[in-house]
Amino acid sequence: MTRIFAGAAASLLLVTGGFLLWQGRAGDAFILPAAPPAGSRQPSLFASNVVPQAPEATAKSREEKRFSRVDKDRDGRIEKDEVFAPRRKAFAKLDTNGNGSLSFEEWAAKSIDKFGGADADHSGWLTPTEYATTAPPPPKHPIKCGC
Repeated sequence: MTRIFAGAAASLLLVTGGFLLWQGRAGDAFILPAAPPAGSRQPSLFASNVVPQAPEATAKSREEKRFSRVDKDRDGRIEKDEVFAPRRKAFAKLDTNGNGSLSFEEWAAKSIDKFGGADADHSGWLTPTEYATTAPPPPKHPIKCGC
């Protein structure tokens, strides 16, 4: 049994020695080129040590963009109607009796109508194709990238 352990230890030492010899030679083979003098200018774009930084949007410009999305009439002021108009339109569609409040029955009727209109085969459940018809319509104006 000791022969097996001695053989395993010798093999491990042999592999470790070979690895150290290999690593010792790798350091001698690769030598870095000398650095250019400090005052010399290189014509190459990639020779510069300065890494260009992409411009970053400041918090002010992000807030200005957010402000301009809400300011529909572009007068430099956000009025209450500009903020709440989209919500009022959606609420008005659900408020069928026009009393200014939404009851559960009004909400449930709209949901049932939406489901019933999508269930083309009247099976009581929606297939993936039928469910896709209940998705909201795409925006009228595509979102433009300000890149």
